[in-house]
Amino acid sequence: MAAAGAVHTQVLQQAARMVKPGVSTLEIDQAVEQLIRDAGGVPTFKGYSGFPGSICASPDHMVVHGIPNDEPLAEGSILSIDVGVTLDGWVADAAVTVPVGEISPVAEKLIASTRASLMAAVDACQADGRLGDISNAVQTVVEADGFAVVRSLVGHGVGRDMHEDPQIPNYGPAGRGPRLEPGMVFAVEPMTTVGQPEVYEGEDHWAIYSKDGSLAAHFEFTIAVTEDGPRVLTPWHEGDNAL
Repeated sequence: MAAAGAVHTQVLQQAARMVKPGVSTLEIDQAVEQLIRDAGGVPTFKGYSGFPGSICASPDHMVVHGIPNDEPLAEGSILSIDVGVTLDGWVADAAVTVPVGEISPVAEKLIASTRASLMAAVDACQADGRLGDISNAVQTVVEADGFAVVRSLVGHGVGRDMHEDPQIPNYGPAGRGPRLEPGMVFAVEPMTTVGQPEVYEGEDHWAIYSKDGSLAAHFEFTIAVTEDGPRVLTPWHEGDNAL
């Protein structure tokens, strides 16, 4: 899974660098697919339950599951990019939200808060901890900054399959739920909005939007629980091209 994560990191960092006004999400999607296949991997999302893209590209008030298209990105938007990489049968899954040119202070704060909540969740992925510790870490950071956690969407276990047990809500009390053990691997993914937590499904039956039309952000790591502490297997925040 670490090998899949290493490919994933390079791919996601390149995808984020492509985000500029005038570039389409379809262009990013095509580049991502080529990069994954060149590395000997398979784009996990493509064909998953019929999904047509190699990435989920979700702008502005779209929270997740956006289908890439040829519409140029607009200055001032934000874009969430979610990518899955399967390498030798193992899955890595991660996401980032990035600005499209210059963005508003509120958008900057939302991105920073959601990213910080993911980092807090990493710290909570400790052997002998509880699953609820991860959920609570996300909620504590996001709500302290005045934003909302989407409650109807969750993170998940990941391994041979993209979606495995357990489900990991981004809210709830610490100290509850299954005990964390070395060898467990989770896709932890805070999903947040500037306004209210409620969402709705779009007409394409894929895209999920904030119900109140407020901006949304999404960050994700694949994280392993080890005896030596949490290990991020998709470290897009590290290296020369760190986000």
